[in-house]
Amino acid sequence: MQSALTHLECSACGTTQPAESLITTCPACGKVLFARYDLQSASQTMTPRNLATRPWTMWRYEELLPVQDDQFVFTLGEGGTPLLPVPTLGRRFGFTRLMVKDEGQNPTGSFKARGLSAAVSRAVELGAEAVAIPSAGNAASAMSAYAARAGIPAHVFMPQDAPDITKTECRLYGTQLTLVPGLINDAGAALRAAMQPTWFDVSTLKEPYRAEGKKTMGLELAEQLGWRLPDAIIYPTGGGTGIVGMWKAFDELEEMGLIDSTRPKMIVVQAEGCAPIVRAFEQGERFATPWENGATEAAGLRVPVAIGDYLILDAVRKSNGTAITVSDAELHEAVRLVAKTEGIFVSPEAGATFAALPKLKDHGTIAPDDEIVIFATGSGLKHGSEFA
Repeated sequence: MQSALTHLECSACGTTQPAESLITTCPACGKVLFARYDLQSASQTMTPRNLATRPWTMWRYEELLPVQDDQFVFTLGEGGTPLLPVPTLGRRFGFTRLMVKDEGQNPTGSFKARGLSAAVSRAVELGAEAVAIPSAGNAASAMSAYAARAGIPAHVFMPQDAPDITKTECRLYGTQLTLVPGLINDAGAALRAAMQPTWFDVSTLKEPYRAEGKKTMGLELAEQLGWRLPDAIIYPTGGGTGIVGMWKAFDELEEMGLIDSTRPKMIVVQAEGCAPIVRAFEQGERFATPWENGATEAAGLRVPVAIGDYLILDAVRKSNGTAITVSDAELHEAVRLVAKTEGIFVSPEAGATFAALPKLKDHGTIAPDDEIVIFATGSGLKHGSEFA
């Protein structure tokens, strides 16, 4: 590995920490820690010419990933997902340049594979003996798979009504699964109550390295577009690590001289029944008040509180983006429409982004000739019974 990792820096108070020991959040203020790199050094080897010779997985961007030693890269081939034009769907909604980044083609069927590959790999490199997570679904199956790959125990705390397929996946991977009444924040509370000294918590943005795996979506997108960015990115948002990671990736690429300062509008989509980020955006707040009694059939969007709320909202506002909600009925209909018109079976969470398209057009947020990339964060194959 040619990682250019140098240290950790708090995204809120700016306090720095060494990157050589297991750590969760900032010891000074409790907020999100970012991995920082020697970007000048990274720019010498992570060049378009060199990238052309590397395997098409997320680990091609090794300079901007945290693992130091190849033996600790626990990979299942994550990343390298296609960027697909969807012209039929574009014509239906009145857009001429609509594309989908199909993250459902990752191992374990979602973008969560990127973040958990990086987080588990780095945790094991730093001496973690076991990993633990609260999850409503895809993160649990991804962490379980990479823990199995790494040969360490995994502990998942999951809402009782999470999709059955993810419960089955966890058990098959050998994970100790604990089902908890309530939502993902209740699962997080149960994890904290049961936490053991040998476990390392890889919750969303509560350690520095899941975001590093997720940011590779932004690195890939820039490379696939010839080292430029689209006019708009539409992203289904629960914990928001994807938006946070991509926004960080764009800043790193600019400093390395690979892209310019132009940024896409970052557009958050949440479900009507659980929309803390949308509410905070509309009220002009930087931090989101926890959403009471969150309810949506899209398990990945049922996140009533996110530690990275301020980072998500910062990216949306700095990019002149927006945050919008859709109903469960709308997202389910969108899943069916995408399947019938383009042959892509997306998850309910991803369906929400397609459902938002006509609303965003009506609001004038995106224009018919804008280059728009929708992130389909998961495969509908893990939700097949919901659409039977």
